[in-house]
Amino acid sequence: MRGLLFFSFVLLAFSAAGAAVAATPVIVASKIDTEGALLGNMIVAALEARGIPVTSKLQLGPTNILRAAILAGQIDLYPEYTGNGALFFHREGDPAWKDAAKGYALVKRLDLEKNHLVWLAPAPANNTWVIAVRKDIPGLDGRWCLEDLARYVNGGGRIRLAASAEFVESPAALPAFEKTYGFRLRADQLLTLSGGNTAATLRAAAEKLSGVNAAMAYGTDGAITALGLVALCDDKGAQIVYAPAPVVRSAVLQEYPAIADALDLIFATLTLETLQRLNAKIAVEGAQPEAVARTYLAERHLLP
Repeated sequence: MRGLLFFSFVLLAFSAAGAAVAATPVIVASKIDTEGALLGNMIVAALEARGIPVTSKLQLGPTNILRAAILAGQIDLYPEYTGNGALFFHREGDPAWKDAAKGYALVKRLDLEKNHLVWLAPAPANNTWVIAVRKDIPGLDGRWCLEDLARYVNGGGRIRLAASAEFVESPAALPAFEKTYGFRLRADQLLTLSGGNTAATLRAAAEKLSGVNAAMAYGTDGAITALGLVALCDDKGAQIVYAPAPVVRSAVLQEYPAIADALDLIFATLTLETLQRLNAKIAVEGAQPEAVARTYLAERHLLP
């Protein structure tokens, strides 16, 4: 009897150890900004709803911290942007980054081959540099694109853009827009701010501070629509495409393959307008990121 009891105990202990290994938590992190918190909370909610154990390290830090952590295996999953592949792999001059599909395919292939990281399906949105304008600028009520702005500026229209020094001076920012669309803003058409806070530039345009009627921004900034501004579309690809997408360590995805289906379903719904609206609830209205994320997923029936 004692031998039988001992054998039963060993089996029980072995089963418990196996269960513990199978239940290894997925360490989910996110960047420190508003959208990072929003997307990170969506990922946590999606995994928990499917019974996948999660350790949350949301709003862990900026891009370099998150990238180093996932490469070191300190975190397992976080939302990143496809365009950052240009930085990660030192291929800034590759034209693929200016095409959403090509940029995604390139970073997906490179990260899998070199780092065993899997890029899941990206959202149909672009969080790159944009120029946002007031809706009362004459002649810009059509498609609201940079071609229209160029035509307006070249025709002598009144424009004053609030932007950071980086945006004004960096070849990848305003100069790229000007070169691609064939316009040039004079010094008196710029209000250059020392910081890079888009909340300040967007507020200046919304309130016509110092004659400002246009502002630098990021594509999914929540304040754009909340302040009644419009982000001009970049049809000619002056900017790199930064589509948000979950990045996960391949070993973790093999252990929990349901992660892919769950997050692909969610990210497919995150259009530019949707992210602007959800980011605004956090940045403008003061709602908590977790509440905004879970309410959205519930309303869209994206949780099992």
